[in-house]
Amino acid sequence: MTTDLTYHGGNLAAAEALFGKPAAGWLDLSTGINPFAYPNVDVDPALLHRLPTEREVDQLLLAASGYYGVPDEAHILAVAGSQAALQWLPRLREPGKVAVLSPTYSEHARTWRDADHSVEETGDPENLREADVAVICNPNNPDGKSLSPDEVLAIAEGCTDSGRWVVVDEAFADTMPGNSTVPHTGREGIIITRSFGKFFGLAGVRLGFVIGSHGLIDRLAEAVGPWAVGGAALEIGTRALSDKDWITETLAHLAAARASLDAVLRQSGFEIVGGTDLFRLVQHNEAQALVNYLGECGILVRPFADTPQLLRFGLPGNKENLARLKIALGDFSD
Repeated sequence: MTTDLTYHGGNLAAAEALFGKPAAGWLDLSTGINPFAYPNVDVDPALLHRLPTEREVDQLLLAASGYYGVPDEAHILAVAGSQAALQWLPRLREPGKVAVLSPTYSEHARTWRDADHSVEETGDPENLREADVAVICNPNNPDGKSLSPDEVLAIAEGCTDSGRWVVVDEAFADTMPGNSTVPHTGREGIIITRSFGKFFGLAGVRLGFVIGSHGLIDRLAEAVGPWAVGGAALEIGTRALSDKDWITETLAHLAAARASLDAVLRQSGFEIVGGTDLFRLVQHNEAQALVNYLGECGILVRPFADTPQLLRFGLPGNKENLARLKIALGDFSD
């Protein structure tokens, strides 16, 4: 049996069509979404019956600016998930030469190509300096590699005068807050996208942010249009981004859960080759057989068509889920 689940994680419908419906339900480890989701998500039902207000948007942006460390000279925009920004940014400039630091999230190259840009996917950060637009996932998905802010700024050198852009996808940067380039977004040409759903475990809220110069963000806001984010997402986002105690506790919780997952994976014969505290990239000689075996056990992981020896595991969450994974991996080895 071969899998066709390599485009995006979280496709439970495709997994069920391939493997059948598991009696114990799916244990979805194919994404990098925090399994310990932010719990305080109750909202006033009235938010679902009316349009969001400007005041509610401002409250969210104030909370997000504080959480992400947005400098006074930069601007921030809320969008319906960071994917929305990936769709719109390529349409805000004339077609040109785009270099994407790769291998990485496939949507980056696709969205720029779809907007008629010439796209080069390169593994050498030095090649990014010659492009009209440089695209960096930092830390990278799926290997977790990261560039320091100084390295990103070196790539962005000359953006102000040349009109170049450096677009930095920091979807997984919450677990590495000291490595964010957001504090430097007042500089012309540096654009940061942030995901709310991954770290806070609320991907279904569909909330993300774009941070950059005032002029660029104003253009993007006009393109996206009014009421881009619903009232429930505004309230939940404001509450979560302001909850410093939960954020601090969760950073520690994720680090411990990642260490526990690492122990199980190593015990099962995997070589850990990368990742963050939200996902692990591993290598195994029988990776494709494992995808199928785990799928039949109701455990979904993320394979890669171009590198079939690699798999990505998200965090299992509670101890019962970790034990379920450990048993399945042990049974495969036996």
